[in-house]
Amino acid sequence: MKLYDIIIIGGGPIGLNCALEAKKAGLSYLIIEKGTIVNSLYHYPLYMTFFSTADKLEIANIPFITTSPKPGRRDALEYYQGISRLRNINIHLYEEVLKVSKKETFLVETSKNLYVAKKVIIATGFYDIPNLMKVKGENLPKVKHYYSEPYPYANQKIAVIGSSNSAVDAALETYRKGAEVTMIIRHAEISKSVKYWVKPDVENRIKEGSITAHFNAEVVEITDTSIIFKDEDQKIHEIENDFVLAMTGYLPNFEFLRNSGIELQGDCLKPTYNERTMETNVPGLYLAGVVCGGKDTHLWFIENSRIHADSIIRDILTCL
Repeated sequence: MKLYDIIIIGGGPIGLNCALEAKKAGLSYLIIEKGTIVNSLYHYPLYMTFFSTADKLEIANIPFITTSPKPGRRDALEYYQGISRLRNINIHLYEEVLKVSKKETFLVETSKNLYVAKKVIIATGFYDIPNLMKVKGENLPKVKHYYSEPYPYANQKIAVIGSSNSAVDAALETYRKGAEVTMIIRHAEISKSVKYWVKPDVENRIKEGSITAHFNAEVVEITDTSIIFKDEDQKIHEIENDFVLAMTGYLPNFEFLRNSGIELQGDCLKPTYNERTMETNVPGLYLAGVVCGGKDTHLWFIENSRIHADSIIRDILTCL
């Protein structure tokens, strides 16, 4: 088996950035990605617009050219997948990493093969595992933890759970395609993190009654024909419902991190790593991107975690 200097787990923007930095440093590397290139972005809602401007999404000083003030999903796919093609990134797609173990070197076991490497970078993001509500009926076919487009929900009674960007986008888009939308929100208001050009829109739709919102509310049960929730006074409500869009967030694969030997801290399960080098408690095993935040997935995003690649490769160069 070929001994790579670095194996990078995850082919998202930050994984690609790590590969570009490794290539620039003359290191042998391989990205292993369980889906397509920037797989999480591919599964984003079709008409999603980024909060960041294009220049804040750039990697390796490669210009991100778009005519839109804020790039969308398709722009990002063209940009990142274009980089992979033009820079001839060494990447294996549709190959899931099952286990990482270390002796003298790292052994990386996947769904297709075994690999060995001197160093490993985990840049797996957080979009693969929904943050479940853990209520009765959550496994019904009508409950969706991923939202792509509004058209399937025309003329349907939709319950949107959550108040973040994904929930607000789903509520507004389905409402505008004829759905009867009810938002069930655990907090007292729409999240302050919602995109500044969207937040007034949803608040005005709620104020005028076009979208019904129940604040300080919590889902209790989901049935084939209804959704049951309690309000801040613990009063139980049941309303007719065709679909539930549970936009309750997503989580990193904590079991994979633990099985790789990484220590997780506190209730947020924050991985242990050196903030200067991004090296975990396992020597030679690094983290990059959103996965660094544990359950606090809002802490890291493309814009502020692009620097991880440079920090990691500089540290690796000191010991190879």
